[in-house]
Parts: sequence; C-alpha cells; structure tokens
Amino acid sequence: MQAPLYQVKAEFFRMLGHPVRIRVLELLQNGPVSVRDLLIEIDVEPSNLSQQLAVLRRSGIVVSTREGTTVTYALAGGDVAELLRAARRILTELLAGQTALLAELQDSERPEQPTAHSPQP
Repeated sequence: MQAPLYQVKAEFFRMLGHPVRIRVLELLQNGPVSVRDLLIEIDVEPSNLSQQLAVLRRSGIVVSTREGTTVTYALAGGDVAELLRAARRILTELLAGQTALLAELQDSERPEQPTAHSPQP
C-alpha cells in the first residue's frame, strides 16, 4: 500500500529540517561545490557534513561526482532552488509582519507626548 501524499510531503520536509542540510542546499544554488569548499563555508565537523550530504544524496535532492580525490556536490534539479527562494519570500513576509507588530507594540508602550492642544498640568 502506498503512503498518502501528505505523509510523503511530511517526510520530505522532515528530511529538509536540518540547518546543515539547508545551508548545503543554499550553497549549491549557484552551482556545484566541492566538499572541501562546503567545509570552509559551513562550520561543522567533516563527519557531520558527510552524514548530512548522505541524507541529501539518498533523497535524490543532490548528486555527487568524484574527480580524483575531489568530491563535488550539485543540486539534482532547479526545483530545490525554487523551493528555497519560495521559503525566503515566505520568511521575509512573516518577519516583516512581525517587525511591524513589534514597532506597533513599542509605540504603544511609549508615554504620550503632550501636544500643543493638550492641557499642561
């Protein structure tokens, strides 16, 4: 029996739900990157990066190539880059809304300034 689509989607998002994996995908948006360069950009132990790359590779989101001793990773398709751009747009909207709400809260906490028409004590 096949899993329901919503369950498959949940597994997909769960697979994406690790900061190192997201950072790897962000770095791969501009093209293939070697493991050595990924390690320079991401402050993790090589074994941790290797584990996270393996998860992404098994899921089919990234592909790897080996040339001599250099292993390079790339996105398997452009849809992942589009998903990351969509996530950025959504987060931008959410954070903009929170910033506006924060400003409103801060304004409501400030004591009212007397105006020219206000009676002075």
